[in-house]
Amino acid sequence: MAKKQFKSESKRLLDLMINSIYTNKDIFLRELISNASDAIDKLYYRSLTDKKLKVKKDKLEIFIEFDKDARTLTIRDNGCGMTKEELENNLGTIAKSGSLEFKENMTNEEKSSIIGQFGVGFYSSFMVSDNIKVTSLSADSDKAYCFESSGVDGYTIEEATKKEIGTEILLHIKEDSDEFNYSKYLDEYELKTLVKKYSDYISYPIKMEVTHHELVDSEKHEYKDTKEVEILNSMVPIWKKKKSDIKEEDYNNFYMDKFNDYDKPLEVINYKVEGMTSYNALLFIPSHAPSDYYTQDYEKGLALYSNGVMIMEKCSDLLPDYFSFIKGIVDSEDLSLNISRELLQESQSLNVIEKNIESKIRKELENMMKNDRDKYISFFKTFGVQLKYGVYNNFGMDKDKLKDLVMFYSSKHEKLISLAEYVSSMKDDQKEIYYASGSSISKIDSMPQVEQVKDKEFDILYLTDYVDEFCITALQEYEGKKFKNVSDGDLDLESDTEKEEIKKTNEDYSDLLKMMNDEIKEVSEVRFSNKLKTHPVCLTTKGDVSIEMQKVFDAMPNDMGIKAEKVLEINEKHPISEKLKKLYKKDKDEFKKYTKILYSEALMIAGLPIEDPAEVSKLICEVLSK
Repeated sequence: MAKKQFKSESKRLLDLMINSIYTNKDIFLRELISNASDAIDKLYYRSLTDKKLKVKKDKLEIFIEFDKDARTLTIRDNGCGMTKEELENNLGTIAKSGSLEFKENMTNEEKSSIIGQFGVGFYSSFMVSDNIKVTSLSADSDKAYCFESSGVDGYTIEEATKKEIGTEILLHIKEDSDEFNYSKYLDEYELKTLVKKYSDYISYPIKMEVTHHELVDSEKHEYKDTKEVEILNSMVPIWKKKKSDIKEEDYNNFYMDKFNDYDKPLEVINYKVEGMTSYNALLFIPSHAPSDYYTQDYEKGLALYSNGVMIMEKCSDLLPDYFSFIKGIVDSEDLSLNISRELLQESQSLNVIEKNIESKIRKELENMMKNDRDKYISFFKTFGVQLKYGVYNNFGMDKDKLKDLVMFYSSKHEKLISLAEYVSSMKDDQKEIYYASGSSISKIDSMPQVEQVKDKEFDILYLTDYVDEFCITALQEYEGKKFKNVSDGDLDLESDTEKEEIKKTNEDYSDLLKMMNDEIKEVSEVRFSNKLKTHPVCLTTKGDVSIEMQKVFDAMPNDMGIKAEKVLEINEKHPISEKLKKLYKKDKDEFKKYTKILYSEALMIAGLPIEDPAEVSKLICEVLSK
């Protein structure tokens, strides 16, 4: 029979599809299985009203066979089949979708399970095969026909022999090349893996004859191979089952198997949304962070399904960065897919789903904090840094969504508390929310700047994560209460009398303080202070950049040149104050040594490096030896 030619535009489209549209060769099997599922659906739905069609639903199936020697892969179904005209129209004309045409004549309820939309999935097979034979017997014909094509050169349609209604697609797999191992599509394990990955929830059994290695003699280590037909797919997704039928163990097993985790999830969120955009979502909060979570290699995203067929393994658009730790799936029939079903077109449906998921996760976390504090603490210790990052990321655009989820250690309660809990326990005369930053709770607790605030019996939030102070800076305030760093040079906790007294002291000793400042030019100011109790000195700051922020900037690979404006404060009531005054009058050289030593002490307390430790060590020895 003479070979028929594809139309010129179809040739170009076929060439484009083989080389450009489908970027992942593996999905050809997904497309052929989806087409087979559609064909079975069509037959089953027709049988509901056409009594001539004798269909037993439990006998409907998809079968896969492979022959390594012949390099053939066969996908067979017992669906509605195709007539000669349908083979011509659906396969001879690229982008003509029989499924789409059939779907347009169905009710909305029936439409939900029909997968095919564009009529191009079949041609993805040319990515992996150099010849395709489609033998089909239609439920509307007593003759079978075979469509055969090797690609853009054209195709033939001839009468064939087939006893049972349905379609058989036989692919001759390409020879291996330096660029690609096509033989993997003739490997039993690889085929099982692809079915499980992309087509696990096709609603009809996908069967294949598999090999089992059975031990027949343990002493001689003898095995024999047996063949057995297995069902490769689960068929019914766990997220479409009734919640009452799902046990905790089912969720745990699904999560650990699907997302390769060795531990069960901390929390499961299973819900369904119906409306203009309908979808099922099954989300998991892991009990621990993946080893690569805080690295650039980590890839966020939810597995995206359309009618039970996986479209994307990780759809990043469904999760905001601050919830990137969430694992799970979303299954919707309302998604706008592009022609290859590999990527999503920009669609309102996707935006709606993303916003709904973000809101659902946030509410679940708020409920967990309120009703199961121990579980929330466990979650927050693992992923709290990510929430804090979300507060200040994007210039604080999402801070209002996350401010009630972040927690900090309280000096008063000696545990993690929320900002709402801090504000609710504030003293009547307290105007601001106080916080202190440091590498650990114990180090913050010993900071000189903490003494004055504690003396007033005000609670202090201890910030120990590098991101904490940036989070607080982005928030600026909570319920009208501004945040105040205890290392701020102007805490304004003194009485008017105390302010006047210290002001006069600094004025009286302005020359002494200027000489100290000339000796340590790294600070913007040196002054006496009445805020310290037992410590002789401390470093405070002016402006928006704190000492802890400077440490973060200093640790970055590129020197940003951002420095804190430091102030050296000397405890006016400490004996060292009188020592400095005496030395200033009698021994300026010794006075300068004390100045450098005190500044070095303040640097150590603040956790900052001393530029020349050897010089400071020498100065200390000189002072101690006198």
